[in-house]
Amino acid sequence: MDRKKLVLLLGALIIAIGTALAARSMFAGASAPQADAAAIEEPNGPKVLVAQRGLPIGTIITADAIAYQAWPEEMVQDAYFIDGESDVNGLLGTVVRHPVTAGEPVTQGSLVAPGDRGFLAAALGPGMRAVTVPVSAKTGVGGFVFPGDRVDMVLTQAVDGDGPELKTAETILRNVRVLATDQRTESTTNDDGKTVVQAFRTVTLEVTPRIAEKVAVAQTIGTLSLSLRSIADNQAELETAIASGELDVPAGATKDEEEQFLRNAISRPRDGASTYVTGGDVSRFQRRTMPATGGDDSGAVAAVSSGGPVVRVTRGKDTQAVAVTRSTGAVSTPSNGLQPATGATLAY
Repeated sequence: MDRKKLVLLLGALIIAIGTALAARSMFAGASAPQADAAAIEEPNGPKVLVAQRGLPIGTIITADAIAYQAWPEEMVQDAYFIDGESDVNGLLGTVVRHPVTAGEPVTQGSLVAPGDRGFLAAALGPGMRAVTVPVSAKTGVGGFVFPGDRVDMVLTQAVDGDGPELKTAETILRNVRVLATDQRTESTTNDDGKTVVQAFRTVTLEVTPRIAEKVAVAQTIGTLSLSLRSIADNQAELETAIASGELDVPAGATKDEEEQFLRNAISRPRDGASTYVTGGDVSRFQRRTMPATGGDDSGAVAAVSSGGPVVRVTRGKDTQAVAVTRSTGAVSTPSNGLQPATGATLAY
């Protein structure tokens, strides 16, 4: 190769290497300011209490709902809870009076403590009502019911009629939240921090408007008793409802929306189909069905109570219930002497 061409080739190679190094240096220098710009400096001010998630009205403050976070000093207000000046433990169990968004400072006016004016109204969920029912040691689980627990409500009554009355017990409400016992909205603890069991005469419950009406009527019918629910019951029933399709999570919901939906569903009191037992379910010497109430249908009711078949014999405007003998299938003679005849209607 010509010496001149070799010199030109080496010069071109040196220039290419220099250009590459210069470009690399230029790009590296340009990226440095971007990294500096992306860095977020911690505010220089004190730490204030902020919400870790959205806190709607009625939310009970727990340890994972709030935390301290550095805040610009010029933006700190007197209503904020400041680290070193406020005790977070003293705020646990308080209720949100005004909604607080995630990351927003929690103000003193946004929380209400048990015993403060307006606490019960703030503790109620949207659209819910508070009702009070009388209880005793026997109907109130011996005092082992505390604010925040969930209970079922059982109605016990005796139905009158001809002959022995019908004894019944019926679960009319499920998953009802206890707001207060007597005038206490929080559990009482001793010096060791253990919960003290105390007798109480009334229990205040959180219910829907329709359930409030049912409770008012139920108190005039018979005796109301509370049945304490297990903490695990709600989760198990929720999983069953989702699996059966009874509870359908909205399509396209975000994770937070889905959690809120399930949280509302699991905390809702229920007053659907009731379960019941009668005296006959407990003792063979008690009634199992409704007692007769007299009148033209007394024979039918009595027959139904005894388990026998019944027909209604109608002649003209008169209708008589008649029991049918099991052995022969014959219709017994009504007490008023009416006999099935031509033109009579047998209603089964």
